Amino acid sequence: MVDVLGQYYRYQEEIDNAVLEVVRSGKYINGPYVQRFEKAMQDYLGVRHAIACASGTDALQLTLMAIDVKPGDEIITTPFTFAATTETIALLGATPIYVDIDPNTFNIDVEQIEEKITSRTRAILPVHLFGQPVNMTRINEIARKHRLIVIEDAAQAVGAKWEGKMACSIGDMAAISFYPSKNLGAFGDGGMVTTNDDKLAHVIRTIANHGSERAYYHDRLGVNSRLDAIQAAILNVKLPYLDEWNATRVAAAATYSEIFAAHSEHISIPKVDPHAEPIWHQYSIILKKGREPVIAYLKAAGIPHNIYYPVPLHLQKAYAQGKKGDFPHTEFAAEHILSLPIHSEITSTEAEFIAGHVLEALGL
Repeated sequence: MVDVLGQYYRYQEEIDNAVLEVVRSGKYINGPYVQRFEKAMQDYLGVRHAIACASGTDALQLTLMAIDVKPGDEIITTPFTFAATTETIALLGATPIYVDIDPNTFNIDVEQIEEKITSRTRAILPVHLFGQPVNMTRINEIARKHRLIVIEDAAQAVGAKWEGKMACSIGDMAAISFYPSKNLGAFGDGGMVTTNDDKLAHVIRTIANHGSERAYYHDRLGVNSRLDAIQAAILNVKLPYLDEWNATRVAAAATYSEIFAAHSEHISIPKVDPHAEPIWHQYSIILKKGREPVIAYLKAAGIPHNIYYPVPLHLQKAYAQGKKGDFPHTEFAAEHILSLPIHSEITSTEAEFIAGHVLEALGL
């Protein structure tokens, strides 16, 4: 699904030198390499603050802790995303309030958000799923009207834009993941919180450092969440290439869409809002008449594929918040979605080859 080794081999000398520089420096925790990466991300995203942390999941938890989310609070989000989005809400004792997805983009249906707002709602947490940015203009309008915080889950969307603005820079805060398979991936876990709010940034940095502003003095409840200096150095090497890699993904997505568009009775392709510039963390199709024959065919041909996500969050045992039938678009997507390979090393020829096998599996 993602050729992490192919990408490494292309930039092996730069990456190896960066890692060795950190090793030989003895500066392994925070320090200049992390600070350099934070500054680079601030410049790239156009934000005032970029705070590195240990993972994308930690980044989400830090944003919620920064606004003092408590048991009984409600956070509006989507049931069709990776578990971390809901997991962090539940860990703080709050309640995720789900909104069904727009079947064209797989993102939260922004026009259903307002009806879910109550006196207990603290924040809206949209996910830029698969690298497709959500309609942040509408979400911010709703948030301002009801005095809510907007937290972008941008784990899959670094480099994506909405109305020309970078994802991670549009809400009050954003959470980023640098998991190895992400468009900008480390060689281990890593994350970041971004914000333009000076006060929130200060609080987030304090929470991520055991709630401490100075050594051995702890003014608030915190956690230990730091980006490893070696990972920061690797990400510093990778960041200047991110737009090029995203362009490769965009080209592959265009190839897939062009081939599948002629077979709409069998395949539904993701739609792109004219205000959006996605970066295609995943390319996912809906197989309207069932995906099992296609999966079997691709498996026999040795072609990678995956299902993101087979069980919606409202039906997960760990934090079930509903029953089957509550969110029909989400449930249909979970039962019919299939993701195809897309990454920085893919070529249009490879995308054509993969798409051809999908059509063959459908007898087209």
